Amino acid sequence: MENKPPLSTLAKQQVVSAWIFLIPMLLVLASVAAWPLLRTIYFSFTDANLDDLTSAHWVGLTNFIYLLSDPDWWHAVWNTLVFTFLSVSIETVLGLLIALTLNAHMPGRGLLRTAVMIPWAVPTIVSAQMWGWMFHDLYGVVNDILLKLHLIHEAKAWTADPHLALIAIVIADVWKTTPFMSLLILASLQLLPQECYESAKVDGIHPLKVFFRVTLPLIKPGLMIAVIFRCLDAMRIFDLIYILSSNSRDTMSMSVYARQQLVDFQDVGYGSAASTMLFLTIALFTVILMTVCRVTPGKEAA
Repeated sequence: MENKPPLSTLAKQQVVSAWIFLIPMLLVLASVAAWPLLRTIYFSFTDANLDDLTSAHWVGLTNFIYLLSDPDWWHAVWNTLVFTFLSVSIETVLGLLIALTLNAHMPGRGLLRTAVMIPWAVPTIVSAQMWGWMFHDLYGVVNDILLKLHLIHEAKAWTADPHLALIAIVIADVWKTTPFMSLLILASLQLLPQECYESAKVDGIHPLKVFFRVTLPLIKPGLMIAVIFRCLDAMRIFDLIYILSSNSRDTMSMSVYARQQLVDFQDVGYGSAASTMLFLTIALFTVILMTVCRVTPGKEAA
């Protein structure tokens, strides 16, 4: 193993300056993120109730034992994982296609990029309400279009049907967050060296082969980062599911389950245990994704 050379005086000063600028941000994060998280973890080991948090008693792992034996919790875990897999997979494919289109040299490219970002700019609550009306069984435009195209024979209650509700939520999420994937992938595409493409064009290599042998390996690090960010965001999904299907067991995510225990049932201890398990699940998922998706730019470009 090679010994690293000692830092110069200038490098040490830069490190100190960096920490001086980071300390205020770390203090803010500790106050708005670390303290609530630690307090939630503490409540998960108690029988705290929303009416009186001060009279909470230590119960150890009781909340977690009940949680892990609750079939509704495991159904919420399954719903969350299915939603994450479906939405992120579709968004990655569509985001890649849109990014490749936006990266092409064509008239009006700037206007098209702006238009693509509109769904991402719409607040989630607004887009959820909009899709709720679009999926309405009596007045929804989705049923109207499908009936006119003779793809269905009767109007569907998309958000109330246990077989269709999760599909409707995935469609709404894909519409909103695909621009986010497109933006991250487009940023990676614009950093690619053009010499590779010029050489491939001169050699007459098929564009599809260039994509799989040149473009995809080079943007893989950025693509993996985009996938990881979206997976973590999708696993925390709450507002879209809650607005479209409320507390329905067929679509309940882990976040919706935790909220139901905390607010509806006012069981802060049990709800905090669910929130803590959600945090641990996301942390574990992050470690797995970072391990599986770890790439070395030098090897990928080779």
